[in-house]
Amino acid sequence: MASIKNIFNSRPAQDGDFFLAVKKILGFKPKDISIYVEAFTHRSTNEKDREGNSQNYERLEFLGDAMLGAVIASHLFKEVPGGNEGYLTKMRSKVVSREHLNELGRDLNLIKLVKTSIPTKQFGSNIHGNVFEALVGAIYLDRGFPFCEKFIHKRVIKPYVDIEKLEGKIISYKSLVIEWCQKHKIRFKFSIYEDTGNDSLKHFAVKLLFEDKVIAKARATSKKKAEERAAKRAYFKLQPTINKDIKQAE
Repeated sequence: MASIKNIFNSRPAQDGDFFLAVKKILGFKPKDISIYVEAFTHRSTNEKDREGNSQNYERLEFLGDAMLGAVIASHLFKEVPGGNEGYLTKMRSKVVSREHLNELGRDLNLIKLVKTSIPTKQFGSNIHGNVFEALVGAIYLDRGFPFCEKFIHKRVIKPYVDIEKLEGKIISYKSLVIEWCQKHKIRFKFSIYEDTGNDSLKHFAVKLLFEDKVIAKARATSKKKAEERAAKRAYFKLQPTINKDIKQAE
């Protein structure tokens, strides 16, 4: 298989491996391949257009996020006629959660097409979801809303959106645990503590306390991830009680 460098720098994009790779992912021919080149360009390349504007996937990521939200919202609105605003908003959040978008990007192996000046191993997991959103934005600019909607139905809704499964899917254990604590007037606190471990990368060690009692601990490469892991462990420790409260509230 051609290297990433060759994909971008060998033959004209329309005739090259990049065009064929994008066509395979989309299921149709791109009209303006340059839009997709931008969708797979990382900011580390520092590329700019003639006016000096940055040429990378970040603006397309913003556009793709909006397109995903609109198509998913429309689908849920039609599929769940009895769902109120709060329910529909929560369900849409589950579909377009960062975790799910990262999964979509990984499934399509989009990172293999990313043009970057730094090793892809240095990227965080969100690169997969970011590029997926940029790809959706590129489809909208290149072929318009109908093609964009069709792609989202094929790659997101049909294989992944199951209403019953989504209803039981938890997108943030931290939010769930905090809501439960607030409901029962339990004082909680996420606290960083010293725990260097044996990892080469810097890790944050976090403990979750209820009324000054340690309920769970976790380590991760960011404070946010460590808090989410600690909350997840606390959730499973308290799962019977929390689930009972949730069912009573429904």
